[in-house]
Amino acid sequence: MWKYMIETIAAVNQAVNSFIWGIPAMVCIIGVGLLLSVRTGFLQIRKFPYAIRTTVGRMFRKRDASDGAMTPFQAVCTALAGTVGTGNIAGVAGAIAIGGPGAVFWMWCSALLGMCTKFSEVTLAVHFRERNANGELVGGPMYYIKNGLAKHWRWLAAIYALFGVLTVFGTGNATQVNTIVAAIDTALLEYNVVGNGALSTLNLVVGIVVAMLVAMVLLGGIKRIGSVSEKLVPFMALTYVVLLNLPRLPEVFTSIVAGAFNPAAFTGGAVGSLFLSMQKGVSRGIFSNEAGLGTGSIAHACADTKKPVKQGMFGIFEVFADTIVICTLTALVILCSGTSVNYGQAAGAELTISGFTLTYGGWASLFTAVALCCFAFSTIIGWGLYGSRCIEYLFHTDKVVRPFLVVYSFVAILGATVDLGLLWSIADTFNGLMSIPNLIALLLLSGTVVKLVKEFFAKEPQ
Repeated sequence: MWKYMIETIAAVNQAVNSFIWGIPAMVCIIGVGLLLSVRTGFLQIRKFPYAIRTTVGRMFRKRDASDGAMTPFQAVCTALAGTVGTGNIAGVAGAIAIGGPGAVFWMWCSALLGMCTKFSEVTLAVHFRERNANGELVGGPMYYIKNGLAKHWRWLAAIYALFGVLTVFGTGNATQVNTIVAAIDTALLEYNVVGNGALSTLNLVVGIVVAMLVAMVLLGGIKRIGSVSEKLVPFMALTYVVLLNLPRLPEVFTSIVAGAFNPAAFTGGAVGSLFLSMQKGVSRGIFSNEAGLGTGSIAHACADTKKPVKQGMFGIFEVFADTIVICTLTALVILCSGTSVNYGQAAGAELTISGFTLTYGGWASLFTAVALCCFAFSTIIGWGLYGSRCIEYLFHTDKVVRPFLVVYSFVAILGATVDLGLLWSIADTFNGLMSIPNLIALLLLSGTVVKLVKEFFAKEPQ
């Protein structure tokens, strides 16, 4: 019975996923990013030095936030906690396995346009935010739809919040924990600490521990979330420093660029579709940096700042750091290591771990496990905040938040014991559904973004 139900869920999800991530979705995601880029004069390129100078500089201003809000540093760390997750390690591996090396190229393309998309999301979230009954700053796509568009569009905000609540359980929690246990299992098996027979029990224990830790942080409120994020994100960024098999770099970059347009030539014919390579690159890129989903803007709306455009610069920085830097490093480790890739078949953290161990030796499995645990835990925390804001918007009260966070925390136990392939597929589907109302809102509010940018740079010294 259980097996039949799983097969049914997988079949239904596959049908929905194929539609959501079909040609229309690619056109919408790339089209909105391109439109925003053109209308702002490719701000992400034109103002990139300013964005890096502004964001890096503000990160180290350790001032307290007023009215219980987050500091700009805590806000960006919480948003980065949500974006820099297992998508950077397991998601990249999956994209390469299914889409070939060329998927990395399409990841870069989606990131270039995604920088402007996320800038717009953050700017609008801060501009149209409001205070809830507790006096906390709240914002995000549901609020810039509600406060930025006419009343007849409010159903779109409710749809976004509903998809947001459903998405956080898969994207923000279950897939993250699933990858944690995969990394821990691989590391322990590498050193013969446990046998295969003990893995199911071990995974259950890991799931319970993660659930308890997540509950402790999230139930502590917005200040604790910000405090944990600002300590965890810099730590995991410092640990994720890699050395590559440099002699293979030219060959690898050739496979990435040329493989984007001729996947079959670099996958032995296992991946022959250019669209499949593009689809996996774009979807995994969005899964990783969240540009187009609007989720990161929920954290930024909590920031103690009065300049929406200046906070929006963190959106550019986040996508660059997440996809252009970290995802690329992961891809290079896999492709430069010479590890065997079974193209056309699903893969996850085990492929990345294989690349690390071939490059550095067996000890790298421990390093990868630690990195994955940090990345995944931070993502669970960030998405817990997103889900709580979405459900608060849906029910118009914060009384539902604590029960939601308790349920959300214990989803970690499910994530530790369910098949990886199905989890990633379901998460992909909900990501796509969540992006639809947000992209419509960004399209309708693109004029507001342009206006805010012009007003800001007319006053701001360069």
